Amino acid sequence: MKTHKMIFLFVLLTTSFSFAQPLLKQKKEQIKALKVAYITEELNLTSEEAAKFWPLYNSFEDKQKEFKKEKKRAYLDRMDGSEIDKMTDKEATAFLIQMENTEDELYQLRKKFITSLKGVIPPMKIIKLKKAEEGFNRKLLKQYRDNRN
Repeated sequence: MKTHKMIFLFVLLTTSFSFAQPLLKQKKEQIKALKVAYITEELNLTSEEAAKFWPLYNSFEDKQKEFKKEKKRAYLDRMDGSEIDKMTDKEATAFLIQMENTEDELYQLRKKFITSLKGVIPPMKIIKLKKAEEGFNRKLLKQYRDNRN
């Protein structure tokens, strides 16, 4: 009898998980579409600017996500465990250097992205981009908090 309950629970969880995957992907796509609309409106992009801007922006975001996934995750995992308490000063110094290098690489990636935008949209719109990204993130976080209550 216990085995049947375990099998039922396993099938139920597996089925729930398989239904959750498309919903999660759909939610991410919906958020991305909202972000595109928000940034396009905030920057007041012309259709010509948008046609050149969005491929660069999407490429930058993909690179940034991949970078964070590879580099940052490696050292963030170390910070979650009890390894920090066991580190020597030498290991901690090496870890700090790794963190600084990762942050510098992210900065260089963003700097290269901004340089590539200079021929696509006016400088004022590049400046407004940062504000628009932050505004969208705040709006998304507020909506998330409102929906949880």
